[in-house]
Amino acid sequence: MNLCLVHRDRRAALRRVEPDFEKIRASGVQLLTFNADALSAEKRAEILDVLTGEIGDERVRFLLHSIAFGNLKLIAPEQTRPNAGGKGRAQLAQRLGVDADELGAAIDAVFAEGHSELHTLATPPEYPSKSFLDYEDFARTIHCMGTSLLDWTQDLLARQLFAGDARVFGLTSEGNTVAWKGYAAVAAAKVALESVARSIAVEMAPHGIRCNVIQAGVTETPALAAIPGSHHLKAQALCRNPFGRLTRPRDVAAVIALLTRDEAGWINGEVIRVDGGEHISGATS
Repeated sequence: MNLCLVHRDRRAALRRVEPDFEKIRASGVQLLTFNADALSAEKRAEILDVLTGEIGDERVRFLLHSIAFGNLKLIAPEQTRPNAGGKGRAQLAQRLGVDADELGAAIDAVFAEGHSELHTLATPPEYPSKSFLDYEDFARTIHCMGTSLLDWTQDLLARQLFAGDARVFGLTSEGNTVAWKGYAAVAAAKVALESVARSIAVEMAPHGIRCNVIQAGVTETPALAAIPGSHHLKAQALCRNPFGRLTRPRDVAAVIALLTRDEAGWINGEVIRVDGGEHISGATS
C-alpha cells in the first residue's frame, strides 16, 4: 500500500520528520507528501489534482482524517475554591514535621518526573482566563477538527478516486462524553466528527465506503501537550488504565491497519475504542 500524506509543519519540525519519510520510502512504499493547509479548499483541489495524476489507474483504499487545530479556551472564569490536595499536603507536612511549601515543591517535582500516583497531591493545573470561547472559536474548531472530514471525503468521491472497497477514518477522544476544562470547543468538534462519520457510513455505503471513528485513550502526542492540565490528564489515565500505561500511537496505527483489511469490511459506522480498557476502568490501578 502506498501513501499520500498531507501535513502542516514548520521548518524545524520538517527536519525531524523527513528522516521518517525516507525510512518509509526505503521500505519500498511510494510516498507522496504535501506540507500544506488541509483546511483550504484551494489547496485541497491542488493536492487532489496532483494525486490524480500520480496514481493513474490506482484508487484510494483508505482516508485518515487527523487534524489537531482547535481552540482550548475556557467557557467561563474559574472561581477560587479550596484545594483538597493543598490541605492534604499541609497535613502531611505537619505529620512529618517539615515545611509545607518545601514538601509541595518536592511533590510537584516528583509528579513532573512521571509519578502519576501523586496527581491528587500535586498543584492543580492553571488555565488561561483572559478570554473565553465565543461563537467564532466554536465554529472554526468544529470545522477544522470535525466537519472537514466530509470536505475531503466528498471531494475524493466526486473525483471517483475511492477504490470500490474504501475505508474512511476519523479520530475522537474520551472528551466526547467527559467534560475536560478548556476542551469544550474540541469536544464539540469530536461529536460533530462522529455524527458526520455516521452519515458517511450510511449515505456513502452504496459507493463502497465504510466509515469508522477511532477513540484512542490518552496518548502522548504534541496535541495532548497543548491541552491545559495535560499532565494531570496523563496521570489520571495511567492510574485508570488496566495495563498501567498510556495509549501509544503504534496501538492506534495497528487497529487502523486491521480495519483496512478485507476481513473488516462489515464494520461500518462505529466508534471503536483503542485504550486498553481505560474507559471502562472505574478504579485506580
